[in-house]
Amino acid sequence: MKALILVADEFEDLTLFLPWYRLREEGVDACLASPFMHAVTGKHGYVVEPDTPIHEVNPAEFELLLIPDGPAAERLRLREEAVDVARTFIEDGMKVAAIGHGAQLLISAGALDGRRVTCAPGIRDDVRAAGAIYSDEATVTDGILLTGRGPDDLPAFAQAMMLLLGKKPEPKRPQPLGSGQ
Repeated sequence: MKALILVADEFEDLTLFLPWYRLREEGVDACLASPFMHAVTGKHGYVVEPDTPIHEVNPAEFELLLIPDGPAAERLRLREEAVDVARTFIEDGMKVAAIGHGAQLLISAGALDGRRVTCAPGIRDDVRAAGAIYSDEATVTDGILLTGRGPDDLPAFAQAMMLLLGKKPEPKRPQPLGSGQ
């Protein structure tokens, strides 16, 4: 199984790394794609090297598109190749997971009309204007589309992402005695 993660400068570090590592834990091959083939830096200074430029991506090779939060989503929506990739995933019925401001790319792709979504509170009016039904929840799954509100909701987002991929949640393990839990 393969996942495509779109990144650009000023990605929200937590919303890239937690889902990325969670995918890797499940054995999913995650590919980072960026508009340019140079290192990109997150809002909190973490640097990642993309695996491929977005214009070389073939969406048919992937089962999931992940769009992290942060100002990077605004940068990506200005790149026609990123908009095309997001549009292709939605139109072809492939799974998409976007958290926080990641929904901005989906707005530009014309992918939200009639869909139930959540997003960063600051863009809720934008998703409504794009025809989406906004819901103030940690995560919302509407068919092939998973949206998350933001970094504070990452545990729920990661669980919902695994369910979207058909991975069964692991049972909660009991805490050892004396752990204070």
